[in-house]
Amino acid sequence: MSGKLFVVGTPIGNLSDFSPRAIETLSSVDFIAAEDTRVTIKLLNKFNINTPMVSYHKYNTHDRGEEICQRIENGENCAIVTDAGMPAISDPGELLVKQCADRGIQVCAVPGPTAMASALAISGLPTGRFTFEGFLSVNKPSRKEHLLSLKNERRTMVFYEAPHKLAATLVDLYKYFGDRRISIVRELTKIHEEVIRTTLKDASEKYADGSIKGEIVLIIEGAAEPEKKEMTIEDAAALARELSEGGMSLSEAAKESSKITGIKKGEIYKQLISSQE
Repeated sequence: MSGKLFVVGTPIGNLSDFSPRAIETLSSVDFIAAEDTRVTIKLLNKFNINTPMVSYHKYNTHDRGEEICQRIENGENCAIVTDAGMPAISDPGELLVKQCADRGIQVCAVPGPTAMASALAISGLPTGRFTFEGFLSVNKPSRKEHLLSLKNERRTMVFYEAPHKLAATLVDLYKYFGDRRISIVRELTKIHEEVIRTTLKDASEKYADGSIKGEIVLIIEGAAEPEKKEMTIEDAAALARELSEGGMSLSEAAKESSKITGIKKGEIYKQLISSQE
């Protein structure tokens, strides 16, 4: 009988966030696929977990993924962990989950801390609708294309960024998005956790020296709603005229135009008649 893949979230800073279920899962599976075994061994030692590990990172995803899938198909259970947070979210584990799904292997989530959602929750920016954009490419054409595609995005945007790249990223964000609100969330769940609520203009100037350190999540305000053009009676009549040319009677066209523009049907009808005269 085939085993299962468990996608296990690990702490993003504070080890007290590690859940009892996650500890139980890592203790009971046959082996753990870890992004960096040197990082994961510290977590395992903290909770007295002795499960063997194999390395699984961006440089060996395909071949190691095949090996892991074969072991699971032979009946072993595997847990995948990343250095911090939820595996497969802006993380090489995405490919392993796909490989398992393609082979019909059951994949189970053991939820844990996620920097993206945690940062968004304390950002002070709208959370009802958002888009997670991960890391920006260092390749200039790809980076430009990515940012241009988001210029008119109205949802709150979430990015991950490394501290040594932050200054250049803030400049690019201001260049393509203009001056918007931004929350720079750093060192989540750690001693120096901080939320810097500012604007892209101020941030690009103040932090150009690379003074911000630690793990960083950027939460950026979406584009403003486009200003709605106020419809005039002439606009409403023009719309009704188009509708009448499509086969509607003048009365029907005026009624439909009224629904769309909010201008009274009688006024639109009078304008139509007047223009015909």
